Amino acid sequence: MALIYITCKDRKEARKISSCLLKKRLVACSNMFPIESLYWWKGKIVDGKEYVILAKTLNKNVDKVRKEVRKMHSYEIPCIININCGANDNCLDWVKKEVR
Repeated sequence: MALIYITCKDRKEARKISSCLLKKRLVACSNMFPIESLYWWKGKIVDGKEYVILAKTLNKNVDKVRKEVRKMHSYEIPCIININCGANDNCLDWVKKEVR
């Protein structure tokens, strides 16, 4: 199983990306959270508010998720991080049933 961590500029973008990934059956679930971020960008430290997506999928879909996110993301360099993980049997079975 995989968790995909994606930062977005705002709630609207996070919902748009999440909805697309769900409709294409690339993820089984998308959790979205408001976050505060400090990061280097173009020689300066940026202090901003973002939304993060934590999407549940299978390892076989990670590259497809990355490709889809890049198509619609507003950032010049979107953060799309794959986290390999395990899950309880019932959760893993559910994810397998929901994604293609």
